[in-house]
Amino acid sequence: MQEDLILFHKIAEKLFQEEETHPVVKPTPADEVYDELNLHLHEEGISEGEFSKILEKIVLNTPRTSSKLFFNQLFGGRNTKATLGELLAVLLNTSMYTYKVGGPQVGIEKTIIKEVCKLINYPLDTSGGTFAAGGSLTNLMALLMARDVKDQHIKAEGVSKKMTLYTSAESHYSTQKNASFAGIGTKQIRHIETNSFGKMIPAAFEAQVKQDIADGYTPFFVNITAGTTVLGAFDDIEELDQIAKKYKIWSHVDGAYCGAVLFSKKYKDLIKGVEHVDSFSFNAHKMLNTPLSSSIIVTKNRYNLHHSFACDANYLYQTDGDDFNLGKTSLQCGRRNDALKFWCLWKSIGTKGLGKMVEQQFFLAETARNYIKENDDYTLYSYDDSISICFNYKDLDAKVLCNLLYEEAKLMVGYGHFDGVDFIRLVTINSNNTKKEIRNFFEVLEKFAVQLEAEEV
Repeated sequence: MQEDLILFHKIAEKLFQEEETHPVVKPTPADEVYDELNLHLHEEGISEGEFSKILEKIVLNTPRTSSKLFFNQLFGGRNTKATLGELLAVLLNTSMYTYKVGGPQVGIEKTIIKEVCKLINYPLDTSGGTFAAGGSLTNLMALLMARDVKDQHIKAEGVSKKMTLYTSAESHYSTQKNASFAGIGTKQIRHIETNSFGKMIPAAFEAQVKQDIADGYTPFFVNITAGTTVLGAFDDIEELDQIAKKYKIWSHVDGAYCGAVLFSKKYKDLIKGVEHVDSFSFNAHKMLNTPLSSSIIVTKNRYNLHHSFACDANYLYQTDGDDFNLGKTSLQCGRRNDALKFWCLWKSIGTKGLGKMVEQQFFLAETARNYIKENDDYTLYSYDDSISICFNYKDLDAKVLCNLLYEEAKLMVGYGHFDGVDFIRLVTINSNNTKKEIRNFFEVLEKFAVQLEAEEV
């Protein structure tokens, strides 16, 4: 073990150095990766020296998501306290289904859930929640609870009626997978029209519900987005929830991307009305820079977690009662400890510190938007209340430019599409960044674009 810890430290030090000197890795072509990095497995093992060299090469050729030039995904950056919690969770190697095996780690998860419910202003005597392996699965859990609330017999007898669910046309693609997994069927998804800001139109939602009821369907679930994947738009929670309650539809806020505005007094109004919805989820591994994955779902009535997910297993649940046996409210049985890393971060900087992280991201977004507005070569497509900055530079094709920047190891940034337009999508989610890194982003992009234009001439 001591030798492996020394190796870990050696490789980590080299990675940190490379992140500073070479923030973007030249990508290994997918069809060459097996041979180039010697990923093949064999009957016999290899020497420690050879193993060390291969592992180091693999690590140093992996995309650097914590570097100053990574703006590609809805996550990025590295928080040292959260990383410490992740490393310790791996060493402890506990599973979170029972208190007997999880011990104080169960208390840590329950503490986080309780504090999140407090921040939302859910009733503490009835509310509850859990962690899941990503935002797609927290959304699935919300959908399953909604399905089972609409018909308590489904868990035993299966889906026997046409049930409809509603989500923004700009929402996350997990809704399609989850409708299939839940036995609802993808044809029963209603993708509701959005306005020019990418927000679901409440009137269009209600009109579709009325039409479905008239056609003999059973509406049961609406997915409200707090931070759409492209424009970073926040749906109107209050108005959509009021419509949902009118027709006895479960309302869920998918805050995987930007639900962590919950921690900021300055930006919490972007999820105004969240205390009224039936369930809410967010990813600490996005706005809060916690290592992947750390996804949380809370619900106003924890009975629904038990009804949809609890199963008896005498070989497993043997001590301490259901309240501390978290497997009774989880989608999974064996489940890694995703709570400790977030707890380490929250404990070390407090709720105010988490709020400052969120506010730094909006500051960086404002910095980027101001730069774009001040330069005539840019066209801006996004709006103020977002940390997704969507733009184009001159008349260059966004897809071509983003892909070439990646292939030439200059910059990692993605592109998006809305209202018939393709554009570059800069995500300012790394709260470790400053104005300097945002200015550098544009300098790198512009310098490369000049070279690209020269080559085309």
